Amino acid sequence: MKNISSALFKGFTDEEYDELFACGGLREESYKKEDYIYMQGYKATDIGMIIEGSVNIQSTNYWGDTILLSQKKKGQIFAEAYALSGEDLLVDVVATEKTSVLFIKASCIFNCYKRARSWHEKIINNLLLISSKNNLALSERIFQTSYKKIRPKVSAYLSALAIKNKSNEFYIPFDRNELSDYLNVDRSALSRELMNMKKEGLIEYKKNHFILYRNLEN
Repeated sequence: MKNISSALFKGFTDEEYDELFACGGLREESYKKEDYIYMQGYKATDIGMIIEGSVNIQSTNYWGDTILLSQKKKGQIFAEAYALSGEDLLVDVVATEKTSVLFIKASCIFNCYKRARSWHEKIINNLLLISSKNNLALSERIFQTSYKKIRPKVSAYLSALAIKNKSNEFYIPFDRNELSDYLNVDRSALSRELMNMKKEGLIEYKKNHFILYRNLEN
């Protein structure tokens, strides 16, 4: 387990890993594609960290419409806000492929603090940093989906990725269905808009590989 690369364990020594694991409250679970790891209304007591695979964080309304909120991959964590706050989940966590998850009981973190564990300050600082980044990602998504029309949504999303990658050429983490869910638009309408932008010389793409152009002249 010491070889896991995760922001949650940033700065940990081997001895601190051993101390954390000795506290108990850890378990590893495996899931198949489309298995539900957490469901809306569930009270999560554990923080999940992905060892292998990936998951979608999504919300489904009363009528069965699903909105993709984010995707988590190897080394990333999920449900930390719910596990630490004790609030019921408002989202589903679904495996998108064969996935292994290490669950860490939130109570383990707090109870071990009473015994002045050396790793406690590190894991709290790491959780704060992760939560801050997650909040920024959520704000970014709200900005991207606040437009009424599809093209501004697509443009805002692709522009943000170009800035993050410091290049006009990059890969997006979603397939078309996932992207339409993420942007909260109809899949067919999204495909038409992407094709129109391609015809206008604004973008080139093949599957999830995109190239952006500043004007109509490639």
